[in-house]
Amino acid sequence: MKIAEVEKLIAESGMKFNIPVEQLEVKLKSIKALIFDWDGVFHSGYKNETGTSSFSEADSMGVNMLRFAYYLINASIPYTAIITGENNPTAFYWAERERLNDVFFKVKDKVKILDWLKKNRGIESYEVVFAFDDILDLSLAKECGVRILIKRESSKMLQNYCVNNNICDVITANDGGNHAVREISELIIALLGKWNQVVDERVQFDGLYKPYIQQRQKIQTSRFSFANGKVELVPN
Repeated sequence: MKIAEVEKLIAESGMKFNIPVEQLEVKLKSIKALIFDWDGVFHSGYKNETGTSSFSEADSMGVNMLRFAYYLINASIPYTAIITGENNPTAFYWAERERLNDVFFKVKDKVKILDWLKKNRGIESYEVVFAFDDILDLSLAKECGVRILIKRESSKMLQNYCVNNNICDVITANDGGNHAVREISELIIALLGKWNQVVDERVQFDGLYKPYIQQRQKIQTSRFSFANGKVELVPN
């Protein structure tokens, strides 16, 4: 898919950019880590008293294909994690099912996770894509290489703040309850120039997708809490 086609689809979608698409395309080539907030990103933000929420299989496919796209470029699966301020049982379940690397929970000052990532995973802040939706996420979003704000109709002031303070590169057209993660996954894959190959290989399954999924299934998801001011491994 050519960049002109991508830009046309972007214009039609209602997605908004705070930097030129060409600049975003360059930044995405340096990415080694995909980090997602959970509440308001993978679902609407509504939960019950047990912390149970929801997720979309369309978003699941999007994240998997995004990881596959980077695998095709780098011959390795990008580090992928959930970071959340709360204890989210559904996030644990989904991350383990999808073989993410880590889930960080009860993280109130999310920017502090960057020091841990550099020390323990060898990942620099400019190598991180961060998808987020609310005020609690801004300290981390300020420092990441690519910042994607999930749209919410009730948060126009927050969107304006993020744009004016250069805290987001993209604002999605859809909200967390309407497959925003799938939207950003498809955007990044297309800007990487891998859309057609990703789809073709996934349909074929036995080609380059097979070693990718074999490698992905070997990943053991770890849980980390930040409740005591430091990152602590929590048994699954």
